[in-house]
Amino acid sequence: MFRTFYGLTEKPFDIIPNPGILYRSEKHNQALTYLRYGFSENIGFILFTGEIGTGKTTLIKYLLTELTDDVEVAVVFNTNVNAEELLRLILIELEVEGVGQDKSKNLDLLNQHLIEVYSQGRRCLLIIDEAQNLSSESLEEVRLLSNLQTDTQPLLQIILAGQPELRDIIQGPGLEQLAQRVAISYHLVSLSREEMGEYVRYRLEKAGAKDGNLFDEDALDLLHEYTGGIPRSVNVMCNAALVYGYADSMETISRDVIKLIIDDNIGIDPHRAGTPATISPAGAAAAEGLSEEHLRRIAQLESQVAKLVAQVNWQSGQVDGSLAKGNDKLVKSLTELLEKERVRSERYFGRCIALFHKNRMLKQQLDELSGRETMDSIDEHEEKERKKGFLHSLFGAFTF
Repeated sequence: MFRTFYGLTEKPFDIIPNPGILYRSEKHNQALTYLRYGFSENIGFILFTGEIGTGKTTLIKYLLTELTDDVEVAVVFNTNVNAEELLRLILIELEVEGVGQDKSKNLDLLNQHLIEVYSQGRRCLLIIDEAQNLSSESLEEVRLLSNLQTDTQPLLQIILAGQPELRDIIQGPGLEQLAQRVAISYHLVSLSREEMGEYVRYRLEKAGAKDGNLFDEDALDLLHEYTGGIPRSVNVMCNAALVYGYADSMETISRDVIKLIIDDNIGIDPHRAGTPATISPAGAAAAEGLSEEHLRRIAQLESQVAKLVAQVNWQSGQVDGSLAKGNDKLVKSLTELLEKERVRSERYFGRCIALFHKNRMLKQQLDELSGRETMDSIDEHEEKERKKGFLHSLFGAFTF
C-alpha cells in the first residue's frame, strides 16, 4: 500500500533486527569498537547493556557477520532457565553430541570440546542475550565457565547482553567474583534528536526513497520527544505514520500525523508512555480509576511482552541463517552418501566383472572336460566294435 504511494521498494521501519541496514550512529560505532576490541584481544568477559529497543541485538548480529570461520559461536536468547538448563543450551548451540541430564558429564563434554577447538587453532564465543533474566545461580554458572582456560587465555569468551538492570544485578551481593571478571563494559543509550532524524532518513533511503525528507522537522521533533530516541519505538511510530499518511494521501508526514498516532496510543514505549512525568503514580491511578497494584501488574505484563517480542525478533532474525546452515549440512550429508554409494557401486561392479570372467573360465574348463569325455567315449566304443568284429570273424572261421 504505502510503499507504492511513497515510492519505496520495501518496508523502511521493520522492527526485526537486521544487521544489513544497521544505522551506525556515534554511539553504535563506539559499542562496536568495544565489542571488536574485547573479542580481538581475547577478553574473557564483556558486558553489553542498553534500554529495550536501542539496537543491542542488531549490533550483536552485525558483529557475528564479521567473524571468520575459525570462530565457533553459541548464541543463547532463552534465559528463563536454571543453571543446568543453561549449560545444556550452550552445548546444544555448540552442537556437542552426547548432551544429557548429568551436569558433571555435561561440564566434561564442554571442557573436552573447548580443548579440541583450541587445539585446532580456533576460538569459541558465547553470547547470552537478555541476560538480565538469568538467576543468580545461572550467572554464577556462567562465571564458572570462565575458569575453563589455558595458562595464558580463556577457552571460552563470553558476551553478556541485556537491559540496564543487568549491570545492577552483576554488582549485587553474591556476584562479586563475576563483576570482577568483567573486563569491558559498554552501555548503549538512545539516539539524540539529530541522530534520530538521520536514522529516519537513513532507513527511508535504504528502502528506496528518492527523498529521505519524508517527515518534516516538526514531526521529527515530536517523534523524538515522545519516543526518547529509542529506535524500535521510532520504527513502530514511523510505520504507523506512513499508513496514516497514505490513508490521507499526504506527500509528507506532518506533526499532526505524529500527534494523531500518539492520541491513538500506537507504538508507545511502556517505560515512557502513559502519563507525564509530573503526575505521580497515585494521581495517574486516580485519573484512570485504577489502583496502584493494577498499574504495577500492567507494567509487569508490558515488560514481559517486550521481552517476548525481543526473543521472537531474535528467533526470526536467526531463521534464515539456521535454514541456510541446515541446508548446507543436508547437502554435505547427501554428497557424502552419494560418494559412499558410488564407491559401493564401483566395488560391486568390479566384483560382477570378476565373477563374469571366473564363470567364463569355468565354462571353458567344463567344455574342455566334456570334450575329452566325449572323445574317450568314442574311442572306447570303436574299440568295442573292433573287438566285436574280430570275435565274429573268429567264430565264423571256426564254424566252417
